[in-house]
Amino acid sequence: MARPYLGNPKYTIEVLQKYHFVFQKRFGQNFLIDEHVLEKIIESSGITKDDFILEIGPGIGTMTQYLAEAAREVAAVEIDSSLIPILKDTLKDWDNVSVINNDILKTDIKKIADEKNGGKPVKVVANLPYYITTPIIMGLFEKNVPVDSITVMVQKEVADRMQVGPGTKDYGALSLAVQYYAKPEIVANVPPNCFMPRPKVGSAVIKLTRYEKPPVDVKDEGLMFRLIRASFNQRRKTLVNGIRNSGDFSLSKDEIEDVFNRCDLPLNIRGEALTLEQFAMLANCIYDEKKLIYDKRKKSPGSCSGFFLRFRTGMLERFPVRIYISS
Repeated sequence: MARPYLGNPKYTIEVLQKYHFVFQKRFGQNFLIDEHVLEKIIESSGITKDDFILEIGPGIGTMTQYLAEAAREVAAVEIDSSLIPILKDTLKDWDNVSVINNDILKTDIKKIADEKNGGKPVKVVANLPYYITTPIIMGLFEKNVPVDSITVMVQKEVADRMQVGPGTKDYGALSLAVQYYAKPEIVANVPPNCFMPRPKVGSAVIKLTRYEKPPVDVKDEGLMFRLIRASFNQRRKTLVNGIRNSGDFSLSKDEIEDVFNRCDLPLNIRGEALTLEQFAMLANCIYDEKKLIYDKRKKSPGSCSGFFLRFRTGMLERFPVRIYISS
């Protein structure tokens, strides 16, 4: 059985020179060249011989070799077509790897999971391009891809933002979104000298273990995330003003303040002070308030409830708009 060898920078350089490979800045390519970090990623991801692994951005196949040794099967999605001949060479000794030349954001991962893993949740492992980290991770969560865990190398600053709580400067919409879907844990900090070429910033390996069920109950998930965005788009403003200024909620100042009073939240509070549980509670109160207003207008003779066409909370599907015109 072949052993992984590309974690040694000597062999990485040999492969790059053999194929005259030129790093592409637009793909954010920084290849791992540290065997200890690679082993730590494999260990922390909890891979067994029963697992199917999705790797995003295999590069020249460095981590792919380690994944193939540890897992039942690996599918590696690589956007850079110039790397495909290299991957065919570096992975030729492993028959449990398939390489897909595609953009991960345009790849039907659910179809891959169905075909390769019987629709069961997959484990995602990756050294992610830093410029596209958030779209990839949130795409995996929001598209209901069957994922057991995501163990990824990211920029350290981004890893910190994913796991922090309220009241810190790094706390924001990404923190809340990740923590709604998964339990985050930083498992290793990785300095620039572990990569080729060296990035200008520090990196970290973070493991996101997907919840079977989110830790909070919300009546409208989309509404909660719009509320979170509204609170951090204008970070220095109070949350009341952030909601008013967002244009997403169609509530007057008095109606917003009434919601805050019912949730027992001070009117001068800012979004950065709220926990995920408090955001869920506030979103549910706003949902109830909008439904109450709708019901009142619906019962009012001669009223026009076309006003609710501006709702973006998903309520339109639950409460069809009707126009009432007095005779």
